[in-house]
Amino acid sequence: MMRRVLGIDYGRVRIGLALSDPLRITAQPLEVVRRTGDDATFDAIARVIDEREVTHIVLGLPLQLDGEEGPAAKEVRAFAVKLGERFETPIELWDERLSTAQAERAMLDADLSRAQRKKRRDKVAAQIFLQSWLNVHRNDEG
Repeated sequence: MMRRVLGIDYGRVRIGLALSDPLRITAQPLEVVRRTGDDATFDAIARVIDEREVTHIVLGLPLQLDGEEGPAAKEVRAFAVKLGERFETPIELWDERLSTAQAERAMLDADLSRAQRKKRRDKVAAQIFLQSWLNVHRNDEG
């Protein structure tokens, strides 16, 4: 059975998507969805869920460095509610602190241009926190 997990890095302008392999061992960056409205955003997510047989969603929760929730985390929680209303797929919020900074650093190390980094940043950030989630849940069933 396919057991892929979709990582979602929420943003006001772009949403980064990453996907696990069926064995839930590795995460790979998938795509960046440009936000043009909730319907188009949810249609893009629905396409990935259907085509890739996603069974779980991990949504990055942007906590502040002290672990508290700020305005961005509240936006993500509101987005999670909308996701839950639209999809039957289980959704879990996951601490994504510093994932965008880690993504930027990794792409700088790979010597990608500023334009290349901008196009990839959100999906690489999603990959980073999804991999973290996979590492913690490595031996989980289902």
